[in-house]
Amino acid sequence: MWIRLPQHRARLALAGSAIVVLSGCASISPEQSIDRVNNEVTAFADGKLVLARSVEERQQRIETAQKLLSAPLGQSEAVRLALVNSQALQALLAQGWAESAEAVQTGRIANPVLGFERIVTGDELELGRALSFGLLDLLTLPARQQIASTRLEQARLRLASEVVDHITRVRQAWVRAVAAQQMHQYAQQVFQSAEASAELARRMQSVGNFSRLSRAREQVFYADAATRLATARHQAISSREELIRLLGLDASQAQLLQLPDRLPDLPRQALEPQAVGALATRARLDIRLAQSALDAAGKAQRLNVVTSMTDIEMAVRRDTQFDNAAGARSNSRGYEIGIRLPLFDWGGMQRDAWNARTLAAANQLEATVRSAASNLRENYSAYRTAFDIARHHRDEVIPLRKLISEENQLRYNGMIIGVFELLADAREQINTVMAAINAEQQFWLADAALQASLIGRPANVSLSAAPPASSGGDEAH
Repeated sequence: MWIRLPQHRARLALAGSAIVVLSGCASISPEQSIDRVNNEVTAFADGKLVLARSVEERQQRIETAQKLLSAPLGQSEAVRLALVNSQALQALLAQGWAESAEAVQTGRIANPVLGFERIVTGDELELGRALSFGLLDLLTLPARQQIASTRLEQARLRLASEVVDHITRVRQAWVRAVAAQQMHQYAQQVFQSAEASAELARRMQSVGNFSRLSRAREQVFYADAATRLATARHQAISSREELIRLLGLDASQAQLLQLPDRLPDLPRQALEPQAVGALATRARLDIRLAQSALDAAGKAQRLNVVTSMTDIEMAVRRDTQFDNAAGARSNSRGYEIGIRLPLFDWGGMQRDAWNARTLAAANQLEATVRSAASNLRENYSAYRTAFDIARHHRDEVIPLRKLISEENQLRYNGMIIGVFELLADAREQINTVMAAINAEQQFWLADAALQASLIGRPANVSLSAAPPASSGGDEAH
């Protein structure tokens, strides 16, 4: 349905509409989006993100990566290397920029449509021009800009959450790589001990001082040690390659990667529950993201009440008529408003859909709030349990095993026990150290998960049991 408007009123409407349109022409730059993300994650990442868009910026990233790779890579250095070198993080930043731009775009008015028509009737020629635009789009522009702003905040929060996820994976991959390297070193010691024991048993049997059963037991332990060494070697390679992928290293950079010989020492004291509660920010990423989704759904629902029923389009027309027979020309001007009549579809299903989306967002927010505290308690329990177990190995198990080893060395020197008993004790000591390494690995994995939970990006970690100590050497005697 089209309605003619008086000319002066239409001009006022057009002027007001132009002002509204100009007020909504804000743009978004990658720096704005990344700066906001850096504000969220700088303390967590201990560094800043930069999207490299030029050759010079990429070269600077490569030079920074080379400096970090020139020395053994600690956990904090691994995170900084990922920030400057990881293509996955660069892809996240570019995607976040794209989502931010798309969010801003939803708050802009659609471009007007220019229509042209030419009609010939006998000796008469009529040319029509019309410039049309959505009047309802103009009227609802402030509301749509609010929705766009909320969606922009959602895009930034999602990007920050994904960055936290990647950094947490880097930290945990570094822990696994260093621990696997330690495990491999100790597996080599077990293998060397088993190889020496098996060779000694073979020689002693050959001179009649060892039974076939005793030698077979030593040979079984040797075979088991060889299998364990092969498994540890693969685990070290696999963990290292996982870290290489997360850091975004190429083949030449991977050759330069050096890892520390061992995991860091345990902290003097574990974090207390009160300290964890104080560190847990009220502006958690997961809760803010769920709240932002609810706000966006609520605003969109209110806007949909109007837009689902009708649409209004305004057009400015100028028609020119040529009468070739009379040699006359005339012009006519006017304004039109087109209204979509809700005769067949009143938009009920669209409103129901938005009601459902708002209800889902409200329930999702409530579920996020309830699970946040539970997840933090679970991760703290894993952190504290892993700390207590690792400290128990460090302060109790290893000193006792060292004492036993020293006593057995004295007994061997006094010819009270033989060389096989001494080798068996050495194997048991190495197994104890491997169990301690595993306990330290579990603690640092739990620590990384707890740090992610504090900022509001839960990352669960399950505590695995320590590898059982082999008793192959003891069974022989």
